Amino acid sequence: MSYDVIVAGGSVAGLFCAREVARRGHSVLVVEEDFEVGTPEHCGGLVSASGLEDLGIIPSSKTLENQIHQAELISSDGTKITVDAKKQNVLVINRREFDKQIALQAQRSGAEIKVKTSLKEINGNKAVTTSGTFDFKILVDARGVTSLVQKDRTGVLQSAQYEVYADWIKKGNVEVNFDASKYPGFFSWVIPAADGMGKVGVAGRAINAMATIEKYLDGRGKHSVIRKVFAPIWVKGPIDEFVTGNIVTVGDAAGQSKPTTAGGIYSCGIGGILAGRAISKFLDTGNYSTLKEYQKAWNEKFGKEFERQLFARKMLERLDNPTIDKLFCAVTPDMIRDISGNDDFDFHTSAIVKMLGLKGSLKVAQTIFGAEIKKLLN
Repeated sequence: MSYDVIVAGGSVAGLFCAREVARRGHSVLVVEEDFEVGTPEHCGGLVSASGLEDLGIIPSSKTLENQIHQAELISSDGTKITVDAKKQNVLVINRREFDKQIALQAQRSGAEIKVKTSLKEINGNKAVTTSGTFDFKILVDARGVTSLVQKDRTGVLQSAQYEVYADWIKKGNVEVNFDASKYPGFFSWVIPAADGMGKVGVAGRAINAMATIEKYLDGRGKHSVIRKVFAPIWVKGPIDEFVTGNIVTVGDAAGQSKPTTAGGIYSCGIGGILAGRAISKFLDTGNYSTLKEYQKAWNEKFGKEFERQLFARKMLERLDNPTIDKLFCAVTPDMIRDISGNDDFDFHTSAIVKMLGLKGSLKVAQTIFGAEIKKLLN
């Protein structure tokens, strides 16, 4: 059997790509190795309302969980900064339901979806899967971070995320804990689904994710864990080539998640949409150069922001706890108001820079980072 496009991976980027290709009248098969689209749920589920609009999604009642009103950022010594997040209009979505909503759009557009089907190998224009061998014109690699792990482990951090019931989880309130000893190069987080339930996660370089999250939860108090997910995250930014021969790479597999937070619903989703449109144009015209328009368009939208985020990540990975504590203490009420006024959740480097104190008169940061700050702010 043959298809114009085979998409390996039924998550956000792959499903959006399938939707776009199928909408334009081309045959598409999505193969997903897990037994269910949207499972396992690696993502925290934060996305802006404007981002969902760009992706062409109006969240259903099952998909939308709640809106974030504030974020509490906590340093290793317990110093807390509370940021008003109402202006950013950030939503918490149920990723299992969100992915199914995109899958339904793709299916209604004409795409076929097979679950519990893995891509085993590619032989020319043949995809060998656990459900058979299929001919294709374009194969889309949307298999996530696992596609990158063997290529470059330096961009991978270990993470764990549990779904938790606990009375210390408050609806509308995100918590982020910075501790360079416990979560080197990253942080821990609490993302509420509702009062008393949400996702708790940890990530860091060379950590034992299970031991780290268990210790964090034991320190927070009484709780019940209803789901455990362990997965690598990618924080090194986009790969060099999104298109190689007849293979188009999208989403996490292309390194399209944010280097600062590893969040990628919007940036990966847009990647899938842009790829789908470029693939459709190629199928319509036979002009191979149209496939390259995908990476150009993605870089025009996200390239500068991701470059800045990579600098911010480089800086964050060099911070020790005494420096983190000093930075938190140096944040002024004016800076917090400035950050709270930033209404763009999807392009957030300026807020990170302000939170680090780099744009103020904080000498300790300028001593550590020197000329790198100027490049980040340009």
